[in-house]
Amino acid sequence: MSTWPVYTGTEEPHDGVSRLPGPPPWRAFDGGPALPLPLQEDDSASPDRKHRASTYRATRESIELVNAALVLRRPLLISGPPGSGKSSLPYAVARELKLGPVLRWNVTSRSTLQDGLYQYDPMARLYAASKAAGRVRPAESGDGDPAGDAIEDHLRLGPLGTALLPYERPRVLLIDEIDKSDLDLPNDLLNVLEEGQYEIPELVRAARHTPTARLMVSGSESRVAVDRGRVRCRAFPFIVLTSNGEREFPPAFLRRCVPLHLRRPEPDHLEAIVRAHLGEGDGETKRMIETFLERSSTGELATDQLLNAIYLSRIPGLEAESRQALAASLMTHLGPAEFHDF
Repeated sequence: MSTWPVYTGTEEPHDGVSRLPGPPPWRAFDGGPALPLPLQEDDSASPDRKHRASTYRATRESIELVNAALVLRRPLLISGPPGSGKSSLPYAVARELKLGPVLRWNVTSRSTLQDGLYQYDPMARLYAASKAAGRVRPAESGDGDPAGDAIEDHLRLGPLGTALLPYERPRVLLIDEIDKSDLDLPNDLLNVLEEGQYEIPELVRAARHTPTARLMVSGSESRVAVDRGRVRCRAFPFIVLTSNGEREFPPAFLRRCVPLHLRRPEPDHLEAIVRAHLGEGDGETKRMIETFLERSSTGELATDQLLNAIYLSRIPGLEAESRQALAASLMTHLGPAEFHDF
């Protein structure tokens, strides 16, 4: 049975991830005990997430590099202009390969590695302990936590920390806009991405009297057991890092990633994207696509600008003159352009 490709870019979900070849010897992980994947997103999931997962149209290059990242157990670093589908791709992969809900870490200039791994609120724990001290006598040995002072009640795993749990199949993690981060974050990620493991110092210190803690995971109210504060993955997660090209990354970070640059859609691909989102078009749709392609050759435009213009053009009662004016406003160049008029 063929093991390539695992991700095919098709619309129908399948169990092809079970054919994923074994990892390279230098990317094998043995965390455990194995955890089952959470259920796929159901009707309570964001309609936006479900829509972007089912309507994403992958290029041949993106399919090849997604499979390379899956087989090599390496993060996929996606760059490209705004609106090129960078953040939609992981949702499409998770849907097709039935890998459960996508974990998402939206990076800002203040984000730190710990934000992605776990959150700990020492002040809330101190407050809970002070309240409990007036009601419950601590154990005479000093080894027991007073009621309300259990450390696991004040810790929660972040998106990256959750993705690195020992799941039997890879979780999908989107680290969005990594180029907006502080300069140190890519370097801080190196060891975690290379080793597929991390420690929670607060639990390591408490392991003598609390060897196992049950922590809440990201994006869910469910809890998992963490032994002695150490987490090691089993199936390396499918990690997608997106970048708008606002900065360069250190070579040590780049060599640990599979790079994918998304380019401006070709006409046929653009028409397929429009059909996926809005169904078959008419003459007005074709004219708007042509205008979009013409204007995108002289300045930066995003595909969702075209989708917004086409959607409005189909609103009953909107006159042709208004449609053209709205399209002109919606398809304004996002950066410097040589021409700005239709």
